[in-house]
Amino acid sequence: MKINPLVRSAALAVAASLLAASARAQDHDHAAATEGHDMPSAFGPYTMAREGSGTAWQPQNFGMSGLMFDLAGWSVMAHGFVDAVYDDQGGPRGDRKSFIESMFMAMASRPLGGGTLGVRSMLSLDPAMGRGGYPLLLQAGETANGHDHLVDRQHPHDAFMELSASYSRAIGERGAAYLYAGLPGEPALGPSTFMHRFSGMRSPEAPITHHWLDSTHITMGVVTLGASQGPFKLEASRFRGREPDQDRWNIETGRLDSWSTRLSWNPAPEWSMQVSYGAITAPEQLDPDVDVKRTTASVMHQSELHGMRWGTTLAWGRNDRRGPDGSRKLDGWLLESTLEVKRNHTVFVRVERVDNEELLDHHDPRAGTAYKVGKASLGYIYDFARTGAVQWGVGGLVSGYDIPAALRADYGGHPTSFMAFVQARF
Repeated sequence: MKINPLVRSAALAVAASLLAASARAQDHDHAAATEGHDMPSAFGPYTMAREGSGTAWQPQNFGMSGLMFDLAGWSVMAHGFVDAVYDDQGGPRGDRKSFIESMFMAMASRPLGGGTLGVRSMLSLDPAMGRGGYPLLLQAGETANGHDHLVDRQHPHDAFMELSASYSRAIGERGAAYLYAGLPGEPALGPSTFMHRFSGMRSPEAPITHHWLDSTHITMGVVTLGASQGPFKLEASRFRGREPDQDRWNIETGRLDSWSTRLSWNPAPEWSMQVSYGAITAPEQLDPDVDVKRTTASVMHQSELHGMRWGTTLAWGRNDRRGPDGSRKLDGWLLESTLEVKRNHTVFVRVERVDNEELLDHHDPRAGTAYKVGKASLGYIYDFARTGAVQWGVGGLVSGYDIPAALRADYGGHPTSFMAFVQARF
């Protein structure tokens, strides 16, 4: 497959940095591969295994894989991935593209003044794939050029996905209070985002429910105050509602004009549940008169049995879009699951249904009509080699769609899409 030279160079740079980090960590006396079981959280009296994206919780029985080491009094953990993908989206509105997607994240914490100071950075070379992102049928949201909506494409993530700091203090033996701030960062809204939860992190494609559940994971300005007690956590955030613009290499600023709150409950190491609500001011650049009231609920379960690890997420989100022409309530459902067998074979599935009113151009007389569409994806990855702490895999996925009769002339009756990819990850 032919890959843009800029994208190829960017991917090689990220891969080289991952390998270099791996080599440095292996030379460090205290470095070790980890899944967050031993490193304490920067937010409370539990281990990092419970942490998801931003301040979200996930099941604690096994966490995100990465490298952990001590450096000058800091406890450091790093992880990331690089996917080289060939994408073929079917039907009349489909397209083909080869692209690279990537993410590198580093977290560090240390004791300070009777509490814990934490810092976190998350970076990506996704902007190198181009402002139009990659083809993805039934996906809608954001813009590539500042004038037209992105439809049937997934936007690239920003180069700076998170730059945040936090400070927490213990409350008794099982509780803590914390302050989190990020530019960018993630408010307390929705479940842990798809690239961080075990049930969805191995898939190279974004969910079409992304803008119903976790699209605020890159927010250009956020402050969150939270408190946990045992298995419960309550949080509130103030943040900038506008989603990132088409300039993916920069950091934007603006007034913190939106708010959210989230209640999380981890009744056992295998479970994590949350309900959240957010009032988002003018999230879409091209629809500045439309605000969104978002409600989400999710249940995550992870189990390990006879060498197999299984993670599942069931989530619902509702966007109540309020503009000059009234209010429209649009629902999105997601069920995704990943089964990892003997650490070499991984099978993942995702089923989604959304009410989408952004699939047609504004010149189309049907524009603004909400259509109920669905998608199901099935994928497999074989992890074939390991270089230091970097694991290499090759995989593929196939997707089918539920298209309503009113859209079959646009999408075809039964379009089919597939992706083939090589994946490198900690």
